[in-house]
Amino acid sequence: MDTLQGYEAVRFDEATGEMILLDQTLLPNEVVFLRLRDQDKVWEAIHMLRVRGAPAIGIAAGYGAYLAVLYSKAASYAELLPEFVKAKEYLASSRPTAVNLFWALERMERCLRRCDGMDIAAIRTTMLAEANAIKAEDIAMCRAIGENGLGLLEKGWGLLTHCNAGQLAASKYGTALAPIYVGQEQGYGFKVFADETRPLLQGARLTTFELFNGGVDVTLICDNMASMVMQQGKVQAVLVGCDRVAANGDAANKIGTSGVAVLAKHYGIPFYVLGPTSTIDLKCATGADIPVEERKASEVTDLWYTKPMAPKGVKVFNPAFDVTPADLITAIVTEKGVARAPYTESLAALF
Repeated sequence: MDTLQGYEAVRFDEATGEMILLDQTLLPNEVVFLRLRDQDKVWEAIHMLRVRGAPAIGIAAGYGAYLAVLYSKAASYAELLPEFVKAKEYLASSRPTAVNLFWALERMERCLRRCDGMDIAAIRTTMLAEANAIKAEDIAMCRAIGENGLGLLEKGWGLLTHCNAGQLAASKYGTALAPIYVGQEQGYGFKVFADETRPLLQGARLTTFELFNGGVDVTLICDNMASMVMQQGKVQAVLVGCDRVAANGDAANKIGTSGVAVLAKHYGIPFYVLGPTSTIDLKCATGADIPVEERKASEVTDLWYTKPMAPKGVKVFNPAFDVTPADLITAIVTEKGVARAPYTESLAALF
């Protein structure tokens, strides 16, 4: 099954030399594809969540780095390298939490440094191949996560997910939604509850958009309804993505995830974090070491309203992520296998 065929989050048009992004800020009401060549526009697209989700950000970073090479006027490797490093550092400043951004940019720099001695045309060919490889590997990785995650689930289960970690956040199957899509192919008949995910409504706008169009039985709920559907026995497992996982298993994901984990623990429901090994940061000891982005107040007070829904000037706290402690996580599902506590051992073993 090609889920949402034609709705790729990120792709590259070699004929025009443009990265094409599906602008996720406009979904579900408008389907608009952006064509980007300029570094400033790539930076803006990542920062403003036009492309979002850790794997998709990594793919966009790979192609963004390639664009810096493609449109450079440098005549030699020696001229290109410092120019590329500057562009890489600029793109890295677009989002502070998603480790895939930095992972992909570092990978592209390593590729460039292996190009010493090549002419510019050969460097461009090599760098495009590397960016394409990041995407191809992501597709295979998402499928593997889906298969590994499906092994933890049973036919007909009710599943709850928070934010969006599907095809729109990665390539094809996604991460947290991958077992749902693989299960859909195999007739598992899951019933999915999607949290709306305040304040940016990724669950309402994106998860329901792709699951509904993919033929999955999906029900949208407000964030504060999760406890009720769990209490009523409608949820047998929780599947969420991750933007960074610390060495001890603490996992950063969209704000509200840790609250869902607390509820799942209370009701005895398994809570699974799904993501690629590229999101596991063994240099980050615990969740306390994960930087959490704080975004502008207007996302809470104004964004989805015709009139502001809070008093003018009121203080707003708007962290983009929270960190779920490892002791609330039943297992961490990756393309290389399923890790369980103690995570300091099982995560390291994946590498």
